Amino acid sequence: MYKQTTKGDEPWQKFLGPNLGYVMDMYEHYVNDPESVDPELKELFEQYGPPTASETAEQFDRKTSHENANESVNQEGLSNVYKVAAAVKLAENIRTYGHLYADIYPLHNNPAEKDLLQLDTYDLTEADLKAIPVNLLCKNAPELVQTGWDAIQYLKALYTKAITFEFQHVHEQEENAWLTEMVESGSIFRTMSTEKKSAVLERLTEVEEFEKFLHKTFVGQKRFSVEGLDVLIPVLDEIVAESVQVGAKNINIGMAHRGRLNVLAHVLGKPYEAIFAEFQHAPNKELVPSEGSTGINYGWSGDVKYHLGADRQIKHDRIGRARLTLANNPSHLEFVNPVVEGFTRAAQEERTRSGFPTQDVEESYAILIHGDAAFPGEGIVAETLNMSRLRGYQTGGTIHIIANNMIGFTTESYDSRSTKYASDLAKGYEIPIVHVNADNPEACLAAAYFAYEYRKRFNKDFLIDLIGYRRFGHNEMDEPSTTQPKLYEIVRKHPTVREIYATKLQEQQSLSAEKVEEINQRVQNKLQTAYEKVPNKTVHSGVLLPVVKEQALPELPTAVDADTLQELGEHFVQWPENFKVFPKLARILERRFKALKEDGKIDWSLGEALAFATILQDGTPIRITGQDSERGTFAQRNIMLHDINTNETYSPLHKIPEVNATFAVHNSPLSEGSVIGFEYGYNVFAPETLVLWEAQFGDFANAGQVLFDQFISAGEAKWGQKSGMVLLLPHAYEGQGPEHSSGRLERYLQSAAENNWTVANVTTAAQYFHLLRRQAAVLNTKDARPLVVMTPKSLLRNPNSVSDLGELTAGSFQAILEEPLLGKNSAKVERVVLGSGKITVDLKEAVQDQAEELDWVHVLRVEEIYPFPTEQIKKVLSRFDSLKEIVWVQEEPANMGSWSFAEPRIHELAPEGVKVSYVGRERRSSTAEGDPTVHKKEQQRIIDNVLTRQEITIENAVTR
Repeated sequence: MYKQTTKGDEPWQKFLGPNLGYVMDMYEHYVNDPESVDPELKELFEQYGPPTASETAEQFDRKTSHENANESVNQEGLSNVYKVAAAVKLAENIRTYGHLYADIYPLHNNPAEKDLLQLDTYDLTEADLKAIPVNLLCKNAPELVQTGWDAIQYLKALYTKAITFEFQHVHEQEENAWLTEMVESGSIFRTMSTEKKSAVLERLTEVEEFEKFLHKTFVGQKRFSVEGLDVLIPVLDEIVAESVQVGAKNINIGMAHRGRLNVLAHVLGKPYEAIFAEFQHAPNKELVPSEGSTGINYGWSGDVKYHLGADRQIKHDRIGRARLTLANNPSHLEFVNPVVEGFTRAAQEERTRSGFPTQDVEESYAILIHGDAAFPGEGIVAETLNMSRLRGYQTGGTIHIIANNMIGFTTESYDSRSTKYASDLAKGYEIPIVHVNADNPEACLAAAYFAYEYRKRFNKDFLIDLIGYRRFGHNEMDEPSTTQPKLYEIVRKHPTVREIYATKLQEQQSLSAEKVEEINQRVQNKLQTAYEKVPNKTVHSGVLLPVVKEQALPELPTAVDADTLQELGEHFVQWPENFKVFPKLARILERRFKALKEDGKIDWSLGEALAFATILQDGTPIRITGQDSERGTFAQRNIMLHDINTNETYSPLHKIPEVNATFAVHNSPLSEGSVIGFEYGYNVFAPETLVLWEAQFGDFANAGQVLFDQFISAGEAKWGQKSGMVLLLPHAYEGQGPEHSSGRLERYLQSAAENNWTVANVTTAAQYFHLLRRQAAVLNTKDARPLVVMTPKSLLRNPNSVSDLGELTAGSFQAILEEPLLGKNSAKVERVVLGSGKITVDLKEAVQDQAEELDWVHVLRVEEIYPFPTEQIKKVLSRFDSLKEIVWVQEEPANMGSWSFAEPRIHELAPEGVKVSYVGRERRSSTAEGDPTVHKKEQQRIIDNVLTRQEITIENAVTR
């Protein structure tokens, strides 16, 4: 509230004409947001209230002693105010909408109206603007800008040329002011030396000639060329050079297939001869430099050349080595984004002490190259952008580049997005955007410098919309004129960026025609020489892939002595003196420890916590994330405690003694795909870390299916990219309906081959304890592979899943468990039942009171389904001379669960004359019933059929 004053006390009498207009405009900003104006003005507004034109005019009238001037001065003052306000509005509109009129389209096929920037739209004249001080319109203008007219012309030139900007949506005042100053002071446009210009032209020549060489030498072969966006390579060069000079140790790049071969050749340094050999199907591994400056990933099945990644070590005189990585990526375009973010976070974190990892965002950063159709079209992009400022996932700013060729496959932009620009999605995350014409290399380098400087200062994402075109079709066998005849008539006549830039440099007399020709010839000679090194032979077209024998992980010592486990259990109920845990939770935790201490009983959650604690003591860092992983979806974990008074957090795992490894647990955003990709990338880059992702319910992993199919299950076979990631997928049928029942076990078994991962469905705390410890033990070894675990829901608190302390202090993980109440008289056993997961616990509960009458049946729990424990099962079956039937039981429908995977393996191991049968639900399209009463009847039927001494037939095996 401002104080009451007399006119003589007010400062506004000192402001006339344009200055008054400025103050009035600032007052409007003050009313909307008091923090948006300078502190001095804010203080005046608070003290004296709003400035008024009439009062100031009266003061002016008295000072000039013109008795009859009141009315005319009043009108003149108001007119000046309106002119200033209009000029300020024009300047702001140039900043906000200048991009609509900018020269950012190389083909000049996007005409723009200029009404919004015309003076008469604002009732302004050149004379009006010349009367307005520069500082009111552009306070960062250089000295040559002398008047308001100059300022408007200057702003138009800045915001409507080959590079233009959108950052009005960035609401942080400091950031917006910095962005404005960088643009309007001209700081982003650094002077380029003749040597630098020559180097850029040479790089553009390498890019163009490489594509031309491939086009004429390997006619008709796909390469997804970069042509039309050739300047992408110098842009990457510039960003990498800027970061390496200030000490970045890891630069991680993710991109799809278009332009990938050129990035591999010129940014990653993959030898031309290695790339040519891939086109010629010739041996190429020996063509990689022996000193290992470039690492190229190979799996045994391989992948097409435009999906492959590479590593490169960069040596800089002042800072030593930096690692540049281009991530392997299939044709699922943007799904590499979160993987690269995971790489980057892993590279930034120090994990060799207790507590959360320490993060240094200057150590590493990500560059993500997007397609213009994919950026708004693929939901994984939005998911990844959403992670950019989240505590558990932020990487201190990613530089995004939209490789914008203005078309998606054959689809025009107006059919592929509902926004003007491909980049508009980024506005919702307050990411600054630069649009730049890909035919102007110097403007593009300015954009690259701007992007890195923003990331360095604010540790936030930045986006470059690199607008070009596509010289050929979607691939080089595609005829684009079929669908875009007019567009490609323009493209065919349009000179390349190398030609445009060479002409410009000659006109500037920066380079001679002879120098340009010398560069061309040198590049062509280099390509021809490399091609001549390629072996003149083809790898046999019938290449035999290695036969990888299915085998389980080696048996490893995973037991832990009782004293250690008891001592660790005490830590789980110790928290700081002033830390107040929710009373009900405190009682639950104390009851768990009491059961361990007095009875040696360990439930599922305590078994997990003990596994984590001992893994940390062994020196292995742990990272676990999921939508509710701190507490656990079923309120079972509670590994991060909250003070009921302050909401401060505390984890007992951060206070385990003698630990030199970090424990990070984060509740994730409500995104499966991006989080799965992030954790996979983190684990690939930090293979010594036990990385776990937990689904809220198992089949929520459906939303990340691309990551399972293309990366996690096949990454080693395709690219030699190993992972030891753990997937925890709650799974079991408890009458909760389709979406809360099945973890889609069948999908992981369908992809199980070549020891690509382990698939388990464990039923006791001890088994889970040993399984986690075994997984941690094989990390970063030749045996490392992902682990898929169907974790329990109701079994979390089922007494039959509780283990004795002795099961943790001795033994190891067992691929099968025998039902101890059955099978004692081997001569009488006629039926052996195999099953996995909760249904086998249901069977245990069913036989407890009738075990003696069921001496003709035995039950085996298959705890590890892949690799299938064939030899262990055979060994058990060999004890039963009277065996007539092997039954596979499951609660999932017949076309789901383990049956389709297990059936041929059971037939193979079954003794001659022994029948193989199935008991469970019939084949269905939905995973489970929605009615709990129907569910209970189905479950009971399955149990009864298994334990009834009758021949299993189709009729009684499944419901009809």
